[in-house]
Amino acid sequence: MYLLKNVTKSYDQSKRRVTALSDVTLEIPTGQMVAIQGPTGGGKSTLLQMLGALERPTSGTVSLGDAELSSMADARLAGIRAKEIGFVFQGFNLIPTLTAQENVETALAPMRLSATERASRARKALESVGLGDRGNHRPAELSGGQQQRVAIARAIVKNPAVLLADEPTGNLDEETRDEIMELLEGLWRDQGLTLILVTHDSAVAKRAQRRLHIKQGKVTEKK
Repeated sequence: MYLLKNVTKSYDQSKRRVTALSDVTLEIPTGQMVAIQGPTGGGKSTLLQMLGALERPTSGTVSLGDAELSSMADARLAGIRAKEIGFVFQGFNLIPTLTAQENVETALAPMRLSATERASRARKALESVGLGDRGNHRPAELSGGQQQRVAIARAIVKNPAVLLADEPTGNLDEETRDEIMELLEGLWRDQGLTLILVTHDSAVAKRAQRRLHIKQGKVTEKK
């Protein structure tokens, strides 16, 4: 479970102080699927970065289960990111010189597994996203939808408890968008993930159990 208490995040931008999150208190139960919507610059990505332990709040606390992330030492925080949290982004962020399987294996590097174990887990992750026969293809040889599937496989190969997705369908056409969302929903159900996604697309957001709206750093529930 995520628990945010009175979280504020401010930073300096062009000689002025900007508040990206303002006194946010929020609870996200384990296993919930949540969509976060709101205008550009409203704080969506900053909130996701807090949940992903990529940013620390200026004030307030962020907890994942029993772990209080906001005051945790950097090394332990990196360990939680490496093992507990998977990330999927709009720009697939694949390494162009590596094959699909090698891209997936990169997520396992911090876990100090044998080469055989890394390869086996990467193959299974690719199979789970429907790309068992594309492991030797490089990103340029794959469609946009297939590249996003590789990115999802890379995010889930370490068996995380949480999957965070920032505009995961933003670069895809409508048909491919629906395919990717069906894949994410299937993984969420089958693996018991907590799935939190940022999206501008109402069709994507409506598929979530819960919808949050963030504007000027304030979070509200959307019915």
